[in-house]
Amino acid sequence: MLPVIFALAWPTMLEELMQTLVQYIDTAMVGALGTEATAAVGATSTVGWMVGSSISALGVGFLAYIAKACGAGRKQEAHQASAQAAMVACIVGALFTALTLSLSPMVPVWMQVDPAIRELTHRYFFILYVPMLFRTASILFGTVLRAAGDTKTPMRVGVLMNLINIVLNFLLIYSSREVQLFGLTLPVWGAGWGINGAAAASAVAYTYGGIAMTLRLWKHPDLSPRGQRFLPDGEILKPCWKVAFPNMLQRFGTSLGYVAFAAMINALGDTDTAAHTIANTVESLFYIPGWGMQTAAATLAGNALGARDEKKLKSLAGTLLPLEVGLMVVSGGLLLIFAPQLISVFTKDPQVKALGTTVLRMVAISEPFYGVPIVLEGIMQGTGRTVPPFVFNILGMWCVRILGTFLCTRFLGLGLVAAWGCMIGHNLLLFALFAVYYATGKALPKIA
Repeated sequence: MLPVIFALAWPTMLEELMQTLVQYIDTAMVGALGTEATAAVGATSTVGWMVGSSISALGVGFLAYIAKACGAGRKQEAHQASAQAAMVACIVGALFTALTLSLSPMVPVWMQVDPAIRELTHRYFFILYVPMLFRTASILFGTVLRAAGDTKTPMRVGVLMNLINIVLNFLLIYSSREVQLFGLTLPVWGAGWGINGAAAASAVAYTYGGIAMTLRLWKHPDLSPRGQRFLPDGEILKPCWKVAFPNMLQRFGTSLGYVAFAAMINALGDTDTAAHTIANTVESLFYIPGWGMQTAAATLAGNALGARDEKKLKSLAGTLLPLEVGLMVVSGGLLLIFAPQLISVFTKDPQVKALGTTVLRMVAISEPFYGVPIVLEGIMQGTGRTVPPFVFNILGMWCVRILGTFLCTRFLGLGLVAAWGCMIGHNLLLFALFAVYYATGKALPKIA
């Protein structure tokens, strides 16, 4: 079991690691432009996550369907589902492009961004979402490939996409300058576009990712949509939608919560916003083991359900849960120890560094608990049981994180530390709800 789990998980971990490193580099490069630039990027990141997670939610429906079809050996169904995913990607990508671009002037207002940086924030958001169609294809087709156990292709595309982003950041953000390399002074061209250059670099990378992932899917021997109907097929779309809809509501509801959470933090001022943005970026690195295991859990659980192998399904949960908790204990310990050094990579502001270090050390203690809901949610997604995770996540987000942060910041006059305390409370509630649900035997489907 373990070799199969790691074979599926490590490409996703590497992909997530590269994405996180790019976030680190983006934040560090933009941070060199000043606190205002960091705050502008941070103010839109939550909305960006909401958009991306909504697309990922659609992918969960196709993941459950295709993983089950592959487990049962029904390859033609996988090809047909792949064609339906391509059709959905075109429609959803076009809709999200129109929506994000038309609403971009309002995003800084909704996020309660300081009026001084609203125009800067608007331009960054607009440029970033011009290639929304390609971003949709990259996310959705990557999920389709993972459903069939192909985690290496999305990893390879993701690595190249992120390398493109890094190189273009270096060239587009800064003006022409001289750099020291091996004792030599070399002239380096630079566009000097500042924060707009960071957005343009990401936009080009998204475009490449969408094109590359589409070509890989088209040529895939087990999933290619070639020769299939690209018109709506109710026999495939209905079960996919049944799984995807609760997950979409969950992600939309939690994403809206993240937007509300970020807006309340933005209202605290540039220092709190910058510390929050940097701390979030740092923290994401330490969740990588969790996301890798969740991908493996979803794929293998769907395969086991398709093969009607209840023993394999139970063995999967029994293996992944202690493994994931152990990994998160290690990652939490590292975060606790190295928080000051990691924050210092992105900012020289002493106030931002002190505040960011404090909240990172707080969340490090809760990381092992978050490993349980990550794995169980992956298993439940793979088997199509998306309603309970929806209920649990909405309760945690709105009853603990949002309500708690609202009371702490608006009525008690507390700052970022209290807000992150509410965030940790949200994670602990998820642990409790998922653990109890699993202990009662309801998390895994009964296979007759």
